[in-house]
Amino acid sequence: MATIVTHFPIKSNTIMKLNLVGQWVLMGRRRLNPFSGGRAFSSVVNQWDGGVSMVQGASRGIGLEFVKQLLEKSNKGHVVATCRNPSKATELHELKNKFAERLDIHQLDLTIDSTIEETAKSVRDNTETTLNKVERASLLLAYEVNAVGPILVIKHMWPLLKAGGGTGTERDAAVVASISARVGSIGDNRLGGWHSYRASKSGLNQLTRTVSVEFTRKKDPIICILLHPGTVDTDLSRPFQRNVAEGKLFTKEFSVQKLLAIINSVKASDNGKFFAWDGKEIPW
Repeated sequence: MATIVTHFPIKSNTIMKLNLVGQWVLMGRRRLNPFSGGRAFSSVVNQWDGGVSMVQGASRGIGLEFVKQLLEKSNKGHVVATCRNPSKATELHELKNKFAERLDIHQLDLTIDSTIEETAKSVRDNTETTLNKVERASLLLAYEVNAVGPILVIKHMWPLLKAGGGTGTERDAAVVASISARVGSIGDNRLGGWHSYRASKSGLNQLTRTVSVEFTRKKDPIICILLHPGTVDTDLSRPFQRNVAEGKLFTKEFSVQKLLAIINSVKASDNGKFFAWDGKEIPW
């Protein structure tokens, strides 16, 4: 993979702002032309004073060296390192051990659109923690992925759900279980931040709740529930795991086991409810 560095020299007093346009991460008060490999870089690193840099093709060679210098020549700034096969990027993971809070590693293959989209979403979700980082594009993308998509799936599967819903008695019904998140709860929001992600999950909650009311009114044998899986040990949660209380970081196996237990035990009276992994209801 060709190395692509999306990084800009900025003055130390520049207020950082993050945008994502295609593959590029744009930083600084003004939009500038993307910086790519093939020119002197030492002066750029010396001026760097925070923000986010993304290096594509970072597993070896020049790309790896860009990552090293961005991390080692400044104690500020966050680096997103991408490559086609992160599991084999030994030196990148050595840097991750050394700069755990400042380096994220993602799979990104320029020939596979989904890996580009997933990386862009992760950068958006992980950096939009305050109001001055909120962007229209990130709000709309999060809503489309987390709220619109699941509801459209339910819409198109509706006839099949009705046909497979059984008698519609208390326990004999089809179940639609959408994975939401506790941060989507308005009543439980005490920390703020994560505007796009919170709002998109709140949207999913409202849309699912509304669908559940319609199914009840039409007497369709379908139960819709929302599930919070807890904090699960995955690549997306890794940058935030240092803040997770002891015993609250779950394996994928544990979380799915708990969620399946809820799905298998729901009743018609649970239609439209929002449950945590432990079966407790979460306030809207």
